[in-house]
Amino acid sequence: MSIIYALATPPAQSAICVFRVSGEGCLDALSKLFSSELVEPRYFYKTEMLNNGAFIDSVAVVFFKGPKSFTGEDSFEVYAHGGLAVMSKIVEVFDAIGFEEAQPGEFSKRAFLNNKISLSQAEAVSDLISASSKEEASRVSLVLGGDFESRVFDFSGQLDALRVLVEGEIDFTDEDEVFIQNLAGLGADVSRLSAEFCSFAGACSSRKDRFNKPRVLIAGPPNSGKSSLFNSLLSRDRSIVSSIAGTTRDLIDSELVLQNIVLTLGDSAGVRDTDDLIEGAGINISFDEIKKSDLVILVFDEETESSVSFFRELLGEQKYLLVYNKIDVSDKRPLGFDLFVSAKEMDGLNELRKILDERLSVDEIEDLTYLVRERHINIFSEVSSRLDFVSSSIEANESLDVVAENLKACRDLLAEVVGIKTSDELLGEIFSSFCIGK
Repeated sequence: MSIIYALATPPAQSAICVFRVSGEGCLDALSKLFSSELVEPRYFYKTEMLNNGAFIDSVAVVFFKGPKSFTGEDSFEVYAHGGLAVMSKIVEVFDAIGFEEAQPGEFSKRAFLNNKISLSQAEAVSDLISASSKEEASRVSLVLGGDFESRVFDFSGQLDALRVLVEGEIDFTDEDEVFIQNLAGLGADVSRLSAEFCSFAGACSSRKDRFNKPRVLIAGPPNSGKSSLFNSLLSRDRSIVSSIAGTTRDLIDSELVLQNIVLTLGDSAGVRDTDDLIEGAGINISFDEIKKSDLVILVFDEETESSVSFFRELLGEQKYLLVYNKIDVSDKRPLGFDLFVSAKEMDGLNELRKILDERLSVDEIEDLTYLVRERHINIFSEVSSRLDFVSSSIEANESLDVVAENLKACRDLLAEVVGIKTSDELLGEIFSSFCIGK
């Protein structure tokens, strides 16, 4: 395989940046790239990175010899200062010596191909990175840690044991060897396995079913301070703030990180009657986004509080918070509001974040143990159906060939979960969704 590299940290100015390199022969380049002699693997060395002898940056370097690395190959990591110019220079150096920029998920794919992790663990790496809550991360960690894979292998072993009995009975039916004493006993074993497997499958869920990232939309009449509140919650300017009504005309989204969850926060156009076609289009988008949101923050001030009843009627049964803004310029505290804030002075925002965290955090689900991919759920459904069919076949005294064929199909399906039998097309689809550098 070629030598690959990738920036493993975001491509933005920061304290440090990290580059990962992997592939046979990559360690031969260490003496060309760094001023110090790097002798021991798994030790951090403070050194200087060079480009044909010219200084690039003071860096830290650690290298690993395969197979004792994440990918199973020789690899090293460079920790440099997080300036964009520094990143650009390092990329130029790597390109010049023949390293290739990694594709999304290529490091994890190599780890899988080199038997360092199973396919389900590789998928869990990506899922853990994109987890949007503590609960979600803990459920994914059970898959990454190997507990999920261990259960799958246990069921595979039980299927193999049943297949030995059934296929032995088929192959040696004309001889004195007896593999199955009676079909009732075989049926009981299959029923027990089916019940255990259904219990296991019931403890698994996909992010699509349980852990979609919550969506919160800030809405309300024009000029009530929606964009100011949006910017203040994010602690940075994302929306244009103006005293002119109708300034926000497009939907603006950003991620908001709270104590227990990560949510998508949207700022929408103020809703009012208007003859402006562009502003009107923005208002229509606001109506559509309100319907899609898990929670709507309705923002009013002293000038717009009279429209509260209109918005309550507009939202109907949808969950919302009534927020009274601009308390820095008004002493009024009208009844019926959930919270009083000043987006400009950032008063009350910590309380708003706390309310959002409490209302949108996913409660711990006692019967859910593993957070897996939708493909796993589909496979488990197929296995459960085939085990039920096997039980019915045995009860109906049908040919053991049918039983053997379906037991083998169940075993092959479970092999797909951990990647023992996986098509190149499926691998490409899975790893293409990973972030670059992982």
